[in-house]
Amino acid sequence: MLRTPLWKIILILAVSAFGILYTIPNLVGQDTRQWMVDNLPNGFPKSTVNLGLDLRGGAHLLFSVDLDYVYKERADMLEQDLRDRMNKEKIGYAKLGAVLKGAKVTLKDAADAEKVRDIIRAIDSRYLISTSEDGMAVEATMDNAQIKQVQDLVLSQSIEVVRRRVDQMGTTEPTIQRQGTDRILLQIPGAKAEDVKRIMGKTAKLGFHLVDQSSRRSAGDLYLPFSDQPDRKINVKRRAIITGDMLDNAQPSFDQNGQTVVSFRLNAVGARKFCDVSKNNVGKPFAIVLDNEIVSAPTIREAICGGQGQISGNFSVQEASDLALLLRAGALPAPMNIAEERSVGPSLGADSVAAGKMASLYGLVFVIVFMFFSYGLFGLFADIALLINVSLILAILSILQATLTLPGIAGIVLTVGMAVDANVLIFERIREELRAGRSNIAAIDTGYGKAMSTIVDANLTTLIPAAILFSFGTGPIKGFAVTLSIGIVTSMFSAIYVTRLMVIWWLRRSKSGAVMPV
Repeated sequence: MLRTPLWKIILILAVSAFGILYTIPNLVGQDTRQWMVDNLPNGFPKSTVNLGLDLRGGAHLLFSVDLDYVYKERADMLEQDLRDRMNKEKIGYAKLGAVLKGAKVTLKDAADAEKVRDIIRAIDSRYLISTSEDGMAVEATMDNAQIKQVQDLVLSQSIEVVRRRVDQMGTTEPTIQRQGTDRILLQIPGAKAEDVKRIMGKTAKLGFHLVDQSSRRSAGDLYLPFSDQPDRKINVKRRAIITGDMLDNAQPSFDQNGQTVVSFRLNAVGARKFCDVSKNNVGKPFAIVLDNEIVSAPTIREAICGGQGQISGNFSVQEASDLALLLRAGALPAPMNIAEERSVGPSLGADSVAAGKMASLYGLVFVIVFMFFSYGLFGLFADIALLINVSLILAILSILQATLTLPGIAGIVLTVGMAVDANVLIFERIREELRAGRSNIAAIDTGYGKAMSTIVDANLTTLIPAAILFSFGTGPIKGFAVTLSIGIVTSMFSAIYVTRLMVIWWLRRSKSGAVMPV
């Protein structure tokens, strides 16, 4: 029989009210929305659906990752390892240097060639090793497996660092995708290309290096300039005593003289290492190096064991904020250059939003009119449920802070048309039962009961391809799949439970012998 428990009635009304309340911020203007944020208590609906790049405008940047930089770093590391091990083995050499994707050593004695090959194999057995005809030169280069591994590792690390930097900027729902072997696509709705380039264009590779105070530069030193005095250069040890990955936090602040600095805190490993190094090097200078430029080179006055410090360098407030952001997000494994830059203007976004609104509105109006003229009062019930369904979609998208794109709007428009399918099935079943001579109550009870399995099957068959689109699709395809999936779930709730509750209410309000308005 048509009986609905009180708890179910309360739940249906609560869910419907939830959808309406959480949709309101999307329907008011910017000023009203800001007033809501400033004046309404916490917990009151304030979130809105985020508009995608095609609706809101924003930055579209295609970065090219400098893999040659990584290959050179690997080659320098191989050279340094070879130098250390050959010196330890007392193997004489006339020349040792890095080459493209490897290193080459020229020996003083050809008899040492096999020892050098063994050392290279011990470092990494995948290196391709070649020896000159006279046996005096040995060269090691990366094989294809190493090159592929480096490419995949650098691209994945770069994407992760880019994602952390974008998150630190406070933007929502960026698109970050790998393209080819060395490119990364970045799309950020509502962002300015200049701001993105300022943050993404820096590698932010930080290191604390001891300064080489000897008059003669050793082969393992780096000869680096000061960031504020490019003509002034000093020698620093190649190996960093502290690296950026040992930072726990970094924030812009001011020192005792009112100068802008970046305050940092090291993790346990970094704090212990810096404490040990500073104890053993009191009175000696060390250099704070950022992207191969010396920011400052203070002298160690005493052991620094607190794990905290400051980086000073005549920063502006904006520069200090950017540097702190970069240090928190981590360094890129390789520099990134802009291969393509494109901005999506707000005028295109406004036109797209207007077109999407009109398409949604027309679809909604046509469906409402059709249902009313086809099923009378019951059609009106279905129309009310349809409006609740749309509000639930917007509410869920707002809470999830999902990004709405043009394909997402298409998914909502499609859902509007599909949402009344369940009601059409139910109402047609009720008509069949009435023609068979059943009473109003029996016809409604049978209509909702018998149509349920058909409705579930129909929606599941639509939900499955939507899930597949979400799993394997990218960008706009995912947006379409998200709105379609949410619409399918909410339409089942509104078409079945909301309309059923209104139908029961009508039966109780009307006389028992009233003619069914279907």
